[in-house]
Formats: sequence, structure tokens, C-alpha cells
Amino acid sequence: MQLARRPLGSSGLELTAVGLGTWAIGGGGWAFGWGPQDDDASVATIRRAVELGVNWVDTAAVYGHGHAEEVVGRALRELPASKRPLVFTKCGLAWDDADPMATPRRVVTPKTVKEGCAASLRRLGLDHIDLFQIHWPDETGAAVEEAWAEMALLKSAGWVRAIGVSNFDRSLLRRCEPIAHVDSLQPPFSLVDRDTAAAELPWCRDVKTGVIAYSPMQAGLLTDSFTAARAAALAADDWRRRDEQFRPPLLELNLDLRDALRPVAGRHGVPIAAVAVAWTLAWGGVTGAIVGARTPEQVDGWIAAGALVLTDEDLGEIAAAVDAIGAGTGPADPRPFASGRRP
Repeated sequence: MQLARRPLGSSGLELTAVGLGTWAIGGGGWAFGWGPQDDDASVATIRRAVELGVNWVDTAAVYGHGHAEEVVGRALRELPASKRPLVFTKCGLAWDDADPMATPRRVVTPKTVKEGCAASLRRLGLDHIDLFQIHWPDETGAAVEEAWAEMALLKSAGWVRAIGVSNFDRSLLRRCEPIAHVDSLQPPFSLVDRDTAAAELPWCRDVKTGVIAYSPMQAGLLTDSFTAARAAALAADDWRRRDEQFRPPLLELNLDLRDALRPVAGRHGVPIAAVAVAWTLAWGGVTGAIVGARTPEQVDGWIAAGALVLTDEDLGEIAAAVDAIGAGTGPADPRPFASGRRP
């Protein structure tokens, strides 16, 4: 299977349509962990994604409080240099080692940006980061312009190749852009969480900012085997136990929406998960989707999305299902937004 490739805005980076997300690889024991995770399985998962053609891995300093970056670094060292994927990571979340279950603080200043980049380079074992991102907007009152200027300095110094942001709205994007071009935006985007389609995607298309969508399977809800029983059995330290999308009444709506994708998946001969991811990729302006996996088998469950093109019939059927079921928020049909058009 040949994975589609797309340019990340005007950054010069070219990405496969799907990339591997490593949030769960950080393991359990912290505020937003996914429960216990075996590091050997994580390395095997990264290797499987690369073997299947994925050319980028997305991680973050906060995942497992540095552990995910260390595991990614281990996997990179075990791969031939010619096979190594692009590596994306993030900064700006401060955790408390004495209280790992405390919610990390969003501290985004020139100091935390530069120190975060240096720490990530050490954990990853790299001399540069391909895409460095601010993970969340600051909550301390620091000016985003100052932190973004530091991001630009890191790029000009060669510490990073491209700079981006995650979870920023249009107002913050507009404040950053005059200082240095925003190479990428990483928003949550799935059939359940669709608001970015009408809000940030048009802005990103206009200024040639790439978009890499995270949680396109809504943290596992839009996968073939997820059930209400599985939701109830999530590990005690799995953050999804606290998320309203994994509890009634939204859980039932989300699973009904997942089931509505079965006919589309059947027509294409792919898993439901691949359809859910391909739907995000059908939106104009989306460069790629970050798809998580904890085992090589999970990669096999969604890799087809990287080459799957949904038809007009598929997209219309999915939009009608969203409307009938009432799950999630935001526009459900990418066709009116195609090629920069806006309804």
C-alpha cells in the first residue's frame, strides 16, 4: 500500500497522510495517562508504523513526563538512519514530579520554550527536532508573542526545522503570524469533535499553515472493537474514565455513530477506524492525521486510512448519519468546504 503524501503548509516538510501518535506510549501513573504500557511493545509499534510507510511520529514532553520521548528515542536508535521518521514534539506543560497525578500547568514563556526544546533533544537523542510545537496556550498571563519569538529563534538557530502550535484558536494564531509564520496547527478533529472545520481550517488554508489533526478516532471510540463494557473496564489511571465522551449519554451516541460507519468500511474493505481517520483527511487544508497505537496490530487497524479516498456517496452518507444520530458538534460534510470554498 502506498500512503499518500502531502506538504505541511509552506514548511518544506512532506508528510504521509497518517502519522503515529505516542500519547499512550507514555504509559500510566500521570494525570492524562492511558494506563500501563510495555516499552518493548511501544518500540515494536513504532517499527511497524515505519515498516508500513509512515514517515512521521508525534510526541510531547508531557507524555509520561518525558517517558514517551525516551521511548521514541530508543526506537530511533534501533532504526537504520535511512528509515528514521520525522519527529515532532511539544513544549509548554509543566508537571510536578512529586505529584504526578496533578494536572500539568500551561506555562509558555521564552524560558520554558528554550529549556523544553533542549530537554526534548536530550530525551530523543537528536541534534534537531523536525517540528517543535507549543502544546497548549499559556494560562499564567505570559504574552504569546514573546514565546513565539523564541520559537522563531530556535528555528533560525537550527534547533528545529519547523514551528507550530497545538490547541490554538484563530485569535492566537493571528497574534503569532506577524512575528513568524505558523508552520502548523495541531487541533483535535474527529467525527465527534468537528468544530475546527469551520473555525481554524479556513484560516490555515488562507495563510498556508499545515494542519495535523489529533484524536481522529476520538481516543479510540471510533474503532471497530470499542464497547461500553470496555469503557467501564478502563484502567483506574486512564484519563478517558473522566471524559464525558466515554460516559452515558454521549458514549452511546458515539458508538451509534461508529456503527454507522460500518457500511462505508464494508464497501472499501477496510476497518471502521480507517474510515474515521480518512474522514478527517477529506477536509481541505488537513495535511495529516495523528493516529495512536499501543501495539503493532493497532497500526494494522488504521493504516489503510493513509491511502483511502472517500467518495461523495461515502461523505454524504456519513454526514447524514451524524445529523440523524446527533453525536458531536460542528460541520459534518467536508464537500462544501473543498478547495477553499466556504458555505
